[in-house]
Amino acid sequence: MGYKRQFILAIIGMLAVAIGTAGSAHLIKHVLDEVFINKDEAMLALMPFLLFGVFFLKGTGQYVQTYYMSFIGLDVVKKLRNNLVKHLSYQDMSFFQTMHTGEILSRITNDITRIQTVVTAMIPNIIRESFTILALTGYVIYMSPKLAFYFLIIMPLALYPLSRLAKKMKKYSKLSQKSTATMTSRIGEIFSNIEVIKSNSTQEIEAVKFEKENQNVFKYLLKQVKVNALTSPIMEILGSVAIGVVIYIGGMEVIEERMTVGSFFAFATALFMLYTPIKKISKLYNQSQDAVVANERMFELLDMRPTIVSGEKELDKNIDSIQFKSVSLLYGETTALNNISIDMKRGESIALVGDSGAGKSSFVNLLVRFYDPNSGQILINGEENKNLTLESLHSKIAFVTQRIYIFNDTIANNVAYGEDIEEKRVIEALKKAHALEFVEKLDKGIDTLLSENGNNLSGGQRQRIALARALYKKPSVLILDEATSALDNKSEVLIQKALESLKDEMITITVAHRLSTIESADAILVFRAGEIVCRDTHKNLLSNCLEYQKLAKVLE
Repeated sequence: MGYKRQFILAIIGMLAVAIGTAGSAHLIKHVLDEVFINKDEAMLALMPFLLFGVFFLKGTGQYVQTYYMSFIGLDVVKKLRNNLVKHLSYQDMSFFQTMHTGEILSRITNDITRIQTVVTAMIPNIIRESFTILALTGYVIYMSPKLAFYFLIIMPLALYPLSRLAKKMKKYSKLSQKSTATMTSRIGEIFSNIEVIKSNSTQEIEAVKFEKENQNVFKYLLKQVKVNALTSPIMEILGSVAIGVVIYIGGMEVIEERMTVGSFFAFATALFMLYTPIKKISKLYNQSQDAVVANERMFELLDMRPTIVSGEKELDKNIDSIQFKSVSLLYGETTALNNISIDMKRGESIALVGDSGAGKSSFVNLLVRFYDPNSGQILINGEENKNLTLESLHSKIAFVTQRIYIFNDTIANNVAYGEDIEEKRVIEALKKAHALEFVEKLDKGIDTLLSENGNNLSGGQRQRIALARALYKKPSVLILDEATSALDNKSEVLIQKALESLKDEMITITVAHRLSTIESADAILVFRAGEIVCRDTHKNLLSNCLEYQKLAKVLE
């Protein structure tokens, strides 16, 4: 057990609290019988020291238990969060396309925080209160088995209504966590699309949508409060019945001199003390249903297994050839690619054109193994890509998309992402991407910190940083999925020249958005409805491919 030492110390602390609580009740007997009734001065002089000792034991135990259980709880939650984030990062791309980012964030933050509350507070409190109940129950039975019987037979009657409340609490906890995740998703969507919202002046519309989600969170949290608030009254009513019966019967025992006044008050004190932890445990049990649901939601994610798994063979050579052999890809029941076959060799530049949804992005997604084909094979240097380790495959392929990803880090770290920083290589990559000129003008150069999403750069500058990141890898395959769309014509021409000079070192695959980017390509693949309907050079396609002729007019 990883926390054996901390757990043992915490248990010792809990036992100290339980013994201190029972001991403080027992002191009442000596105060009444020996000090007030028997006038024992020696006991009177000793009593302050006994009280100090009992409460020092109780206080020290409380501190030790709180510290070590909190350490265990916080460390467990830290590891859970680490494992969950790492586990989710290995899930298939289809997972991230079907589950909203806000939902994922809610589960990693809100749900795990609820679990943290249980581990750091509820569980130790339940254990400590359980020890206290055992100590006090043993003491009241020792003092008067007859009186203890009446109390201990009435209190279990509370189990039935409390169990019903716990079921309701679990139901509302589930709805509360689901609505919280939806609300978090809505917040993420609002601030991710803030430019669209502001440019259309739709703040009021979005506010109304958010208010609806926020109202649902409020509704279910209030239901939880309502259910939880019933726990104390039920325990109060049943407790009053039990204590009333005990006081009546105990009073008769004292009147008939079968029990001393001190013994009865010690018993009554212990009984009142016993009532408090029982009430606390019943309330904690209700509240723990919140964490039970959060735990179930967390393990739903942890139990997911990716279908895109790493192979065992290392790709330790540069990629010289890629073959698609009768490759088909389905998204659910929709055909994205149908029976695609093509050979690509090092030094070739391949361009992909076609209408939106024709299959271009699906083609490049297969290359980086975001998906695996439903049928057919993709061979890398003659080896099926499924047999290769994902890490070695991705080290040879650089993928630059129209959607640019910039990390909240320095320019150097963004360019050398995933690899050790070599300043000369960073500068060389920036130079090839025609980004060095603007980077050198920044106060800290390559050590300049970029804000979230690179918002302190222009769109064209972000694209050049992303291109520099791709070139830093010195890849065997460079995929440009509309990666120069935000560049001005001059920058695009310069980058095209830079790529032309690197052409012999790699296979270049370009998803085109402008005719100028593909005119010099060795082969242009024309996609339509998931199929390659034409393939040839720009000049030949203009003469013999009707589909390309239509697209050429759009791309001009």
